[in-house]
Amino acid sequence: MKVLVIVPAYNEEKSLPGVIQDLRESIPLADILVVNDGSKDATSRVARETAVSVLDLPFNLGIGGAVQSGYLYALRNNYDIAVQFDGDGQHVGKEIIKLLHPLEAGAADMVIGSRFLIPSAYNTPVFRSVGIWIFSFVLSRVMGTSVTDSTSGFRAANRSVIEFFARNYPDDYPEVESLVLLHKVKKRMLEVPVTMRGRTGGKSSITPLRSLYYMTKVLIAVLIDLMKKVR
Repeated sequence: MKVLVIVPAYNEEKSLPGVIQDLRESIPLADILVVNDGSKDATSRVARETAVSVLDLPFNLGIGGAVQSGYLYALRNNYDIAVQFDGDGQHVGKEIIKLLHPLEAGAADMVIGSRFLIPSAYNTPVFRSVGIWIFSFVLSRVMGTSVTDSTSGFRAANRSVIEFFARNYPDDYPEVESLVLLHKVKKRMLEVPVTMRGRTGGKSSITPLRSLYYMTKVLIAVLIDLMKKVR
């Protein structure tokens, strides 16, 4: 299958070389696309120096716009599978194979790498842990199945989800909301256990105050998504 790894990146010049090297060593047959989300540093130049494909957005669209741009690229270039892989160094390249197996076997349309299916040394700040628990609880009830890592950005999608996300993808903090949309159009989702690291570059935008805003905003968005029509 033709596989594209989408790496959304905002001010990740320090971590990108290591991320690209990890991907090349772990999944050498996949193509890599760095979506430079209007970075103010040398993210675009550093990515181009590694000889991967680079999509430069004219200004910062946020994670939703950057990831959807990657899915549009995957759709227009006829990829069978698209993998979301953060540019900050938290995701581990060798874990991608765990996401690909269920897609290749036809067992799922979207596979999510979960940090919490098995015990690990991954540490999450308390305020983020509370948010993840709340979202996972809500999604588990909405979707009728257990969801352990609702905010994981480490995901792999088949062609049908690529086509759907190219048309429909949430803005701002899309991880939770996108799962609700997929559930509404009856896409099959599966979590697999993965390991992750701490950030190797950049700075998270999620502070305690923003976390509270994030939780409120996303929960309202989920309620709206449950009422609106999607295609």
